Amino acid sequence: MERQYPLLTVSLPKLRANAREITSRCRACGIAVTGIIKGCHGMPEIARAFLEGGCADLATSRIEQIIRCREAGVPGPYTLLRVSSLTEVPDVVRWCDMSLQSEVAVLDALERECCRQQKTHRVLVMADLGDIREGFWDQDELVAACVHVERELPHLTLAGIGVNLGCVGSIQPTPEKMNDLIALGRRVEAAIGRKLELISGGATSSFTMVHWDTMPAGINHLRIGENLLLGKDLQLEWHIEDMDYLAMDTFTLTAEVIEVKDKPSHPQGKLCMDAVCQLPTYVDRGIRRRALLSFGRADVGDAFALLPREPGLTVWGASFDLCVADVTDCPRRIQVGDTVDFSLSYVNMHYLTSRPDVRVVCVEE
Repeated sequence: MERQYPLLTVSLPKLRANAREITSRCRACGIAVTGIIKGCHGMPEIARAFLEGGCADLATSRIEQIIRCREAGVPGPYTLLRVSSLTEVPDVVRWCDMSLQSEVAVLDALERECCRQQKTHRVLVMADLGDIREGFWDQDELVAACVHVERELPHLTLAGIGVNLGCVGSIQPTPEKMNDLIALGRRVEAAIGRKLELISGGATSSFTMVHWDTMPAGINHLRIGENLLLGKDLQLEWHIEDMDYLAMDTFTLTAEVIEVKDKPSHPQGKLCMDAVCQLPTYVDRGIRRRALLSFGRADVGDAFALLPREPGLTVWGASFDLCVADVTDCPRRIQVGDTVDFSLSYVNMHYLTSRPDVRVVCVEE
């Protein structure tokens, strides 16, 4: 059985257009773009659209998604974004062309596995410049690790160094942080006696500097997903910037209305924890017209992160299987059997594209 709703519609032409706009602007700054496909569960159709739009290669944090794309005939090359665990090393060598690394023990394990599989593997050694995520905090240790790869691990190729910002520790990517990375790259180059291929300045949050024309010369690589997929970085408030050359309506969630009733806007009775063990606060706005929609937190994650396209509709709450919307102010009189559309945030896209019971349709229009 396949449910008709919720339905997720993906516009491949708009994704290609986003890729062309972003890669052309980056190319003008001497920056290559890796298209990140983890946000869309490694959908091969989207991976192919990224390559057709100008991305140099593809990356994700899940090896399973790389396998999925390779088996669908999408050529890559592919990078594993999440630093590897020791137990993953055989699959990293087997399926990935490059990986992000931050532990000498894993680098040594990759060398042994490359010997066993008779393959070579490229690595991007990660620096931690304040986001307190992955990467070497001690810069001397990073330089030593890079020298170790260059001189003592013949089956590994040191492609360059990279950084992640604006993610776990919410540290804003800035020209100053990029200059710190460039300076660290120059230290590595002096130690190994050659120029690094990649100085990778981060993800979608770093693209803002390309948009503002503030990216320092010397950064020549970015790993971009959310901007390609959704047109903006909605996670970080300071990056909500007018990028009118990008489409934000690349993904459309369509849900069916399964109940419409006038009900109080404040729950009646003694309050307790809700379905996700939270105790929300409610504003009493009197009797409001409320519509139940055919999806829930299990489908979209944070229902409040959805961007309603129906004028006047607001999300009031959600269980795992239902979404409650206030439709009192909608110019259209919403009825049972109607459908309503939403644009997505990054978290919504993660959930929807990984649900086996959500119908996903890619369209060429």
